[in-house]
Order: sequence, then structure tokens, then C-alpha cells
Amino acid sequence: MTFDNFKRNYKPQKAFNRMPMVGAFIVADLVAAMVSFGSGFFIVNTYDLDIINFKSFITYWPYLPAFLVIIYIFRLYPGLNLAHAEELRRFALTSFLTHNGIILSRIIISKEVSLDPYSIAFMLSWLCSIIYFPLFRSIVRRIFQNRSWWGIHIVIFGAGQTGKLMADRLIKKPFLGYRPVLFLDDDPATGTEYAGIPIIHGLDLGPRVAAECKIDTAIVAMPGISRKSLGTIVADYVQSFRYYTLIPDYIGVTNLWMSIKDFDGVLGLYTVQSLLLPINRNLKRVIDLVLSVVGGILLLPFLLIIAVLIKIDSPGPVFYRHHRLGKDGKPFMAWKFRSMVVNSKEVLRRILDTDPARKLEWEANQKLHDDPRITRMGKFLRKTSLDEIPQIWNVLKGEMSLVGPRPIVEEEIPKYGHHYKLFSSVKPGMSGLWQVSGRSETDYEERVALDILYIQSWSLWLDLYVLFKTVGAVLGGKGAY
Repeated sequence: MTFDNFKRNYKPQKAFNRMPMVGAFIVADLVAAMVSFGSGFFIVNTYDLDIINFKSFITYWPYLPAFLVIIYIFRLYPGLNLAHAEELRRFALTSFLTHNGIILSRIIISKEVSLDPYSIAFMLSWLCSIIYFPLFRSIVRRIFQNRSWWGIHIVIFGAGQTGKLMADRLIKKPFLGYRPVLFLDDDPATGTEYAGIPIIHGLDLGPRVAAECKIDTAIVAMPGISRKSLGTIVADYVQSFRYYTLIPDYIGVTNLWMSIKDFDGVLGLYTVQSLLLPINRNLKRVIDLVLSVVGGILLLPFLLIIAVLIKIDSPGPVFYRHHRLGKDGKPFMAWKFRSMVVNSKEVLRRILDTDPARKLEWEANQKLHDDPRITRMGKFLRKTSLDEIPQIWNVLKGEMSLVGPRPIVEEEIPKYGHHYKLFSSVKPGMSGLWQVSGRSETDYEERVALDILYIQSWSLWLDLYVLFKTVGAVLGGKGAY
């Protein structure tokens, strides 16, 4: 395809095209703020119905614009291209500042410093907002992701493997807000089209695309070229775009919190592997203990019901223990509710000996679709991941964490290659990035990449994000088999 043909068929986005998307986020944020207020007031109101009423709740609605202003200052409009954990962190900070501003204004007006019911209500509102703001934004993304006005058009420089991988990711996840509409590449071998996106041969067309098609965002996905060539391409062809992102050639060096360091004119990528710091390990351990004890007590009645149903459904023990590798490669026994028949090993051996297709599936992912070994109750437990709840005991013993890389067996070590040393430096988790990113739908290579990304990018916000997403993944039951 030529540029003239592309231009003739292309429908440019209007200058105000981002307004509907930003407007949708503003509505979501206002609803989240009001629901947070309401939740805080409701919790306090359950203590004494005469303390706070609906009229007093309405009185604080004029503070809502303050939320929007601070959210804007923290660059959450439109908030594209933010890691989920970073978005959660920014919302927690914006909400913290706003709620404390409200409490401070009440102190100034009343000229009295006291921990009254209203202050408690706003503290509770802040805690609720950490959940509600990302939740309502996620709902908005899912509702509008397929609308024509959602997202911004982008050009991808480079139609090689990396460029096509970027396009696949963005097409697969339209809620991210980036819509690739064109590839530019000098290599004719890249073809003329990929995934419905035209490929035009000629990097020098970049300035014309930006000016004549009114596209202001580009991604440069050409990690294999030399630094000098990349500099020339950026200077001559890419700088016509208002916003552009360079995909670096740093395979295996992935971190959500990377920043730029200036060494007197020489730039470097700076990162801290926070999970390897003792203070963060201790903080994570404290959180594991607190949440495991509280969660274990709350879930105890449900665990007893599940145990009874397992015994009724099929003969055999309630629990199942299996060897897994923990921190530093030390083996431990991981607990689960039994979800398979008691002779599962013999059944598996018979399947692999008689069905070559299933043998290949097992060797690739260590899992089988429609696994005949799984009991009726086991299907439900796996679909909801409730079979893993007994691993709370492993967390209490210090063998696992609530969030971490997935526990593996010794036979899986080769799949991690040179990453295994880093992988084994932390405790495995009951949940993790793999589990909330499609779970059984992801292939093994992507599982390894997600485990390493988690270790290299750990933060408290990332753990909170994974825990929130775990609830959604469990309720949705997607990918588990």
C-alpha cells in the first residue's frame, strides 16, 4: 500500500477525540468519590444512626471537584500507558491528599482538633477509595473499549517481530487506549499488512503521516538496529510526533519502576529490585501474617463446608499435599483441597501413553483441558481457585507468600533457564501476576516472563493490585482448568 492510498482511506481523529474518553474517566472518578464518601459515612452510621445523616453527607459534595483537580495534577487524565500498580499508587496518593485536605478544612472552620465521627468517616472513605477509583475506571474501560472514540491512533515504526508483538498486545487489550493504525518499515520482507493494519515501506514518511493524518503518537519498535541508526530515525522521522515511545533492546531487564539517571550527560536506566531488600521482605511478611490470620478466621466456616462436600463427592482425603520448590530451591509440601481422583497418577500415565496430542499439551503447559482426573467438586474448586485456600497454612509457616511467583516442581526448573536464580530468591505465592493475567490461558513462556517481571518490579502497590485482581479472576473463573 502507498501512503496516498492509506491517506485516502484513513479517517483522522478529531482534535477533541480524547474528550469523550477523559469525560468517561471523570464520571467514573466522581462516582468513585461519592461511593467512597457514602461507604465511609455508612460504616460510621452503623455505630450510631444519630451521628451522621444523608444531609450531612450531601454537605461534602462540593469537595468533589478537588478530587478531579488533584487527579489531573497527578496526570491521570487520560491516564494511558500507566502500569496498573502505578495507577493504584497515584490514586491512593491523590485520595489521601484530598481526604486530608477535607479533614484539615473542617479543623480550620471548627477551630477544634479532635477525632470526631466525621474525621473517622473520611479516613474510612480514603481506604475505600483505594479500591473504588481503580474499580470504576476498570469498569469504564471494559464498557467503552470497543467504541470508535475510545483510545488514540498510533503509528508503529518497525514491522518486525517486536513491532508485530506490540500490535498484537494493543489489539488484544483495547482497554489500554492505543489503536495501531499503521506500520512504517523500510524492509519489503515485512509484507503489506499485519492483523488488518497496513504496512507502508518508508520510514521517511513519518513526518507526512504526523502532519497530514493528524496522528500525534508513535511507537518505535526497532530494538535490533544500531544506536546510531536509531538516533537518525528518531531525529529525522519520529520527532514530528508529539508523543513517542522507544522500545529498548533490554531483553530480561524489565521493571515497572525504571527511571532515567543522568551521569553528567550520559543517561542510564536506574532500577531497584525492591523485593531483595530486607526491609521490604519483612514488610511483606508482616502483611502476609496479618491478612492470612484475618482471612483464615473469616473463611473458616466456608472451608468446613467445602471439606464436607469433597467427602460427599468422591472417596479419599479432603486435602492433598504435593512437593513444590520454595525460596532458595528448598522443597516444601504445598497444601490444597483435593480436586482429583485418588489414583490420578495412574490415570495421567494412561492418558499420556495412549493420546499423543494430550501428551504434547502436558509437556507444554503441565496441564490438560477437560482433565478426566478432576472430580465434579474439583472442577468448581479449580474454576474458583478455592482449592488453593489451604495454602494459607503454608503462608503462616513462612513457606509461601500471599503474592509471588507461582510454585514449581523440580522438572520445571529448565523452563526458567538463567532466570531461575532470581526466581528462587523469593518465596512463591498463592497468587501472582500469572494468575491474574489469564491464568491457564497463558503459555509457559509468558508465565516465566510474568514471574520475573513481578520479582524485578515488586512494590506494595503491585501486591495490592494483584490481590484486587485475584478476587476478580476468581469470581470470573477465567482460564482455570
